[in-house]
Amino acid sequence: MSVFQLGNGLRVIDLTKELDPATESRRCHLFRFNTGGPIPDFHTIMDLTSHLGTHVECPYHHNDNWTDVQGLPITTFMGRAIYVDITHMAPNEKIKGEDLEKACGDRIKEGDIVILDSQYKLPPFTPVSNTPGDKRLFICKETAQWLKDKKVKCVGFGDGVSIESNNTDVSAFHDVLMEVNVVFLEVLKNLEELKTDTFFMSYTPLPIKGLDSCPIRAYAIEGIAEFSV
Repeated sequence: MSVFQLGNGLRVIDLTKELDPATESRRCHLFRFNTGGPIPDFHTIMDLTSHLGTHVECPYHHNDNWTDVQGLPITTFMGRAIYVDITHMAPNEKIKGEDLEKACGDRIKEGDIVILDSQYKLPPFTPVSNTPGDKRLFICKETAQWLKDKKVKCVGFGDGVSIESNNTDVSAFHDVLMEVNVVFLEVLKNLEELKTDTFFMSYTPLPIKGLDSCPIRAYAIEGIAEFSV
């Protein structure tokens, strides 16, 4: 179940990939134990990679001198989100500034969260990535520069945009945006459950000093007036 109702007509969509240690391909191990006190007192040691499931990547991921998770204000991880479903591009094209202008143009405001997607959906980081059957759109330096000029604070990705196409474009995309403390949201799920393309979003990581990225619980709330236009 990924959609929930709150009071006052608010609608919550869970945008997080569900994780199961038994099947997860990335490092994900849980060790549960009882501390042995007079009452049951179970704790769990979590052995996880920082890029597990739905996760937020912070600038420290790409450069030792850039900001880690704990160094960013909590407002980095919440705010007005715009879902941009790019429908006019052919398979495997690079997203340029003119494409973003056509897809969302002046709707993007300073401090927004922008989620890029297309109809060419394919789950990322799987054996079918970068095969002839992979038709996803590509990010590049020009994609990043347009988003930087708009002063967004976060860029997320649906399954219709490749974030592992080639080292040159992916590295440039990170360089341009992470240098100015823009964070990335990877492996978002259930975007098809959205009923609007403008909503409040939250994806708060653990404030651990020295952490480059962190698995998060991402969710959208539709119906909050201040975040719906």
